[in-house]
Order: sequence, then C-alpha cells, then structure tokens
Amino acid sequence: MAGSSTHPARAWTRPHDWAEVVLGAVLALSPVWMSTDTAAAWTMSVLGALIAIDGLVSLAMPGMIVGEGIQVVLGVLAFVSPWVMGYTAFTGAAWTSWIIGGLTVLVGAAAVPVASAAHRMAGQH
Repeated sequence: MAGSSTHPARAWTRPHDWAEVVLGAVLALSPVWMSTDTAAAWTMSVLGALIAIDGLVSLAMPGMIVGEGIQVVLGVLAFVSPWVMGYTAFTGAAWTSWIIGGLTVLVGAAAVPVASAAHRMAGQH
C-alpha cells in the first residue's frame, strides 16, 4: 500500500521514538566517558534508561499517547537534575543533562500529534 511506511500506527517506524531511544541511551551511558560524582552518574543513568525504555515502548505501541507525556516529564527531570542533584560543577555532565533533557521535551512535544493520529487510527479498526 502506498505511504504505509509512514503510517503513524505502524510499530517501530516513528522517528520521534527512535530519537528518544538514542537520547536516552546517550544520557544513560555518558557517565562512562564524563567526569561525574555518584549522584550525577546514577541520576543520568536512571533517567537515561527510563527515557530509552519509554521510547522503546512507544515504538512497540505507537497509539499509546501517554508515552509522549511521560517522555516530556522525563525530559524535564533530566533538564533540572543538575540543579536538583547538585552536579552543575561537572560541566560536561550538566550540559549533557540540559541538552538531552531539552531535546527530549521537544521531541516528545513534537510526537504528540503523531501519537494522537496513531491512537485515532487504532480506534477505527
């Protein structure tokens, strides 16, 4: 069928969700190559893993709108974590959290209309 590869309800095809998986993986793994303390390493690893897992769940179930909301919340948590967990002195780790947190929020917000369309289409079957 023409255009079926961009069908919003087709699992494992949405670029927003793939971006979320990559962003989460980078955040989770960044303490390996960046200078951090224990709080920063755990915070980045856990939030990154949760972001990546949310992306994988959204890829597998593209009509699940709640996943995009969770993604935005996790992005906000990643963004504020350097201040909340006190690792702003670790410049690389802090900037990584700020950038990935901000990008995660943007990607999540951009994915809401796509997830809504997939949800509506799933309800039509």
